[in-house]
Amino acid sequence: MWRFFVLLLLPLMFEDSLQDSVSKDSRIIFPNKPPHPKTYPGTMVFNSSSQVPVINVSANVIDHITGIVSTRIIPSAYILAILIGIPSNVFVLTCLSGRKNLSSGILYFSLAVSDLLLLLSLTLRVHYHLNNNDWIFGELACKVVIACFYGNIYCSIHAHMCISVMRYLAVVHPFLYRTMSKKYYAICTSLSIWMVFSIAMLPEFMIQQSYQVLEQNMVTCHDIQSYEKAFNRALIPCRLSLICLGFILPSLVITFIYGSIIYHLNRSSHDWKHYMKASTLVFGIFLVCFAPCNALLFAHYVKLYTQQQYDLYYYYKAAVCLCSFHSCLDPFLSYLLTKTSTSQVNFRSFSSRPSMALSMS
Repeated sequence: MWRFFVLLLLPLMFEDSLQDSVSKDSRIIFPNKPPHPKTYPGTMVFNSSSQVPVINVSANVIDHITGIVSTRIIPSAYILAILIGIPSNVFVLTCLSGRKNLSSGILYFSLAVSDLLLLLSLTLRVHYHLNNNDWIFGELACKVVIACFYGNIYCSIHAHMCISVMRYLAVVHPFLYRTMSKKYYAICTSLSIWMVFSIAMLPEFMIQQSYQVLEQNMVTCHDIQSYEKAFNRALIPCRLSLICLGFILPSLVITFIYGSIIYHLNRSSHDWKHYMKASTLVFGIFLVCFAPCNALLFAHYVKLYTQQQYDLYYYYKAAVCLCSFHSCLDPFLSYLLTKTSTSQVNFRSFSSRPSMALSMS
């Protein structure tokens, strides 16, 4: 998987520009100001007549915000994710509520709840994009939506990792798995994930998220930030930590886990097909949904540090659409993993002892 990331990131980090339509004078360079993560740059304008802080941006930024990608394509993708994801996750929650004997179902339940919160936050973002990126719900609602959106993405990634760890223990270390308190592990893990990423999202509530664009009839939510505030600049290491701990680390863990699971299942007589399907779907979710978003975010930071350019944020916003579709695929993954959890794996014995059967619920 690391080779995939290297090949994906190298052309993005060292290419002078990925947009043919961006001219040299539209690449704003701030030699004396550090870059702010993940958003378009802007300069604060002190206007006491406005209830929302006023910010000045370049014409190129306004073109990106009001373009067809931001106002039509992105909300259309979100609507599709909502129409598929909400019914399927509600169905998963309904099914899991009646299966009290499945300890790993607690993690599946947590994953489905996280996906539902993400999809519900998308409803307001759909209105925002269709309304020509004009936020009408106020500053607090903007902060809540942003925290739900990004926090639940990383919650979902870590829920995938924890589910994979339980499958790994069941297959590779069956004796340890039989003696451990699986329900206690699932409850503690779910609560820990929610607590950690709730704390990680607190900085989103401590900065101004919505701004009135100077000479434009629009209030942006999260898309434009000011460089002047020191606390805004301090978010850069926080964002980098989220990428490393929220995506890169779980990706490495999941790659190792499913490689080990497939290797050990070669010695078993059951569940091979289900695990192959589940493993393929997990890698598909990470490579198609999570990898482009986080890879572009990482490359965006590199370009801000080295060249003080922000043009990759335009592509990052489009990649976030792909990221939201993981909430549509997670219910199918939960179904496949439940199939493997409620069956038995019979391991072949290479000695005179009989083979061992292990229940994976």
